[in-house]
Amino acid sequence: MNGLPAYLDHLVLATPDLAATLAEFTRRTGVEPAPGGVHVGRGTRNHLVALGGAGYLEIIGPDPDQAAPGRPKPFASLGLTTARILTWAIAPPDLDAAIAAARAQGYDPGPAKPMSRRRPDGTLLRWRLTDGDDAHPSGLVPFLIDWGGSPHPTDAGLPLTPLLAMSGSAPDPDAVRPLVRSLGTELTLTEGPVGLSCTLDTPKGPVTLH
Repeated sequence: MNGLPAYLDHLVLATPDLAATLAEFTRRTGVEPAPGGVHVGRGTRNHLVALGGAGYLEIIGPDPDQAAPGRPKPFASLGLTTARILTWAIAPPDLDAAIAAARAQGYDPGPAKPMSRRRPDGTLLRWRLTDGDDAHPSGLVPFLIDWGGSPHPTDAGLPLTPLLAMSGSAPDPDAVRPLVRSLGTELTLTEGPVGLSCTLDTPKGPVTLH
């Protein structure tokens, strides 16, 4: 994982149709993502694959079992009509110190808020992360996460698709780079439409996701 962002925790592949995206991922890679769990009250569930080291790919989408009248559709505000890599997360050694350091450099990643989900085996995972509502809207600047005393998702023996490369693009990459660096990490950025991509090593050869 040389050359990949420091403190990388996970990439978020969001989809409006979880079942279809999981089937497509398995078809392209030959690897079936493992069930992660349900985000109670948020209307979503996820499946996971390990990226090597402490990193993983989270494939997240609406949970049909949480459908309720009047509940906003997950990702509706983002206009998400197809699967795409929405954002990414880093796990710095000290979450609160990293937030303070970023703010001192002029970027506010937002406050750290508690979240939780229950794994299929019944284990309750609790973590803190910086609130996405305050994050840079491009998704290119990572949010920060601290798993505290909970087991890390990669401890569950996830199927593996090693991460070979990761990059992003933006109309003005020079405006984004300092924000990423303020969090103590780096991301390869080129000029172009806003987006993230990653290349995975799979049984069917390298597969690139956007």
